[in-house]
Amino acid sequence: MSDNSAFENTSYQDQVVIVTGAASGIGRSAAQLIAARGAKVICVDLNQSGLDEVVASITSAGNYAESALLDISNQSAIKDFITSSAGKHKRIDALINCAGYPGPTGKFVEDMNWDDYQKVIAVNLFGAIWLTQFVLPIMKKQKYGRIVQVASIAGKEGNPKMAPYNTAKSGLIGFVKGVAKEVATDGITINSLAPAVIATPINVNTAKETLDYMISKIPAGRLGEPNEV
Repeated sequence: MSDNSAFENTSYQDQVVIVTGAASGIGRSAAQLIAARGAKVICVDLNQSGLDEVVASITSAGNYAESALLDISNQSAIKDFITSSAGKHKRIDALINCAGYPGPTGKFVEDMNWDDYQKVIAVNLFGAIWLTQFVLPIMKKQKYGRIVQVASIAGKEGNPKMAPYNTAKSGLIGFVKGVAKEVATDGITINSLAPAVIATPINVNTAKETLDYMISKIPAGRLGEPNEV
């Protein structure tokens, strides 16, 4: 368990926060934590049963959550979702993008084809770009916004036999660095996190040799837990 005591008094009272990938893993932990701090959380995922569970866990504790089924590799669907959410709540204070897709693992780059790359880049890079593009005008009008993009250590260091994922996450890190400079005077911050391998459903089908390699690079010698991010 991580020690979140330093953040126990942090309040997000009545802030409207979108959390993608909220049905499980890092997204679920983030949604629950921020809701407990008073935020109105919009939980986004493609997993309806997982969304139902996380929303129930939040509302049963007396906090606010709603769900939205969304494919973040679909640009027009993202635009409609952001427009609808802003219309309903009259503002969007923060976006925490935890949605991700690992793609093929344990596969040499020369054996990859475009299909191996396409979904990985659409979800991990294009989806993040589109979410940012559509939420920024709302935040600029408010003169306030917070965006967190969950990248990966793979985007900084590169993991062998995961070329599509490495490519997408390194692209995301570069995107965040540039956009952060664009919006710095608008009351908006955008940051990326680069966690190592975390015990989430996204890693269920990761090739054993790839998983073992990633764990070997972690000083603690184990997978991280979602609530430690």
